[in-house]
Amino acid sequence: MKLIAAMSGGVDSAVAAARAVDAGHEVTGVHLALSANPAKYRSGARGCCTIEDSHDARRAADVIGIPFYIWDMAEEFHDGVVEDFLSEYAAGRTPNPCLRCNEKIKFAAVLDRARAMGFDGVVTGHYARTQMSDLGKTLHRALDHLKDQSYVLSVLTVDQISGAIFPLGDTTKVDIRAEARARGLALAQKPDSHDICFVPSGDNAGWLRERLGSDVGPILDQNGVKIGEHKGAYTYTIGQRKGLGLTIPTPDGSPRFVLKIEPVTNTVVVGARKDLAITTMRGERAIWCGPSVDEKSRTGFVQIRAHGTALPCRYFFENNLLVAILEAPLLGLATGQAMVIYDGDRVVGSATICETQ
Repeated sequence: MKLIAAMSGGVDSAVAAARAVDAGHEVTGVHLALSANPAKYRSGARGCCTIEDSHDARRAADVIGIPFYIWDMAEEFHDGVVEDFLSEYAAGRTPNPCLRCNEKIKFAAVLDRARAMGFDGVVTGHYARTQMSDLGKTLHRALDHLKDQSYVLSVLTVDQISGAIFPLGDTTKVDIRAEARARGLALAQKPDSHDICFVPSGDNAGWLRERLGSDVGPILDQNGVKIGEHKGAYTYTIGQRKGLGLTIPTPDGSPRFVLKIEPVTNTVVVGARKDLAITTMRGERAIWCGPSVDEKSRTGFVQIRAHGTALPCRYFFENNLLVAILEAPLLGLATGQAMVIYDGDRVVGSATICETQ
């Protein structure tokens, strides 16, 4: 096959490209330029889309022996990921920009462009697997569950999965680094990327304040009594306990947790830990990674954080919402997060949480 290898400048995508070449494919390396001015997003080893990363990707492509290009995706990234991140926080929700980047950039804009240029698909260094069965080509967890990235790939449609190749899904990270050294790739020991690639220094709250303002507002208890002040409701998250800035302690000294974020009134509501418990979540904008789900109740697992635990649940589709009912209560769930449904290790689909109870 004729394939595009999305090369971030990290060890994973470099080894994935090399393995695609070993498999006999005709591979072209591409690095995505996600900002017209990369320095305004992030520099240093903890990012994933910097000038340094583009140089690392080019050197890796030279070692592998494949053509290499840089594609300008700055406008698509800003509109589909950065602006979405800002608008979600402004609305009091907690988004995951890595999911949006996979959905809007890596497996929409890139795959569409690759196919238009005559390529058959896109290779990436994600830790996930695909399988062919009577359900078609489906998305599954990586064998190394500690590195599994199927959660952030759960926004892929059936068509996008058909054009995606994940060569690392059967390998551990330790073995990938060893393979990179054996291949002579200088980035074998390069640290993994962390945090949000477009937020300098990893200071999410400070980055949001610069763009959304820092209007002071009240922190209320569940009875509506003011017990503190904040500098931007959107800088808080559901379930947060530390750094609340409360001026009136509870009578028994027990901690308070963020229960609600109300951007319209610029209010944060706090309460007891037990009041965070939820048993039902509903998600909008459902995406199916295989056969679609109907109103029939099925048993499976739901995961709400990239490296969280998948929890037993019943799930079904009702009134255009994906519904998951948990076997046991879950604490600290925020709207805006992704709920990802699994059938064993197969990704059924995902949705953006819009309601909990």
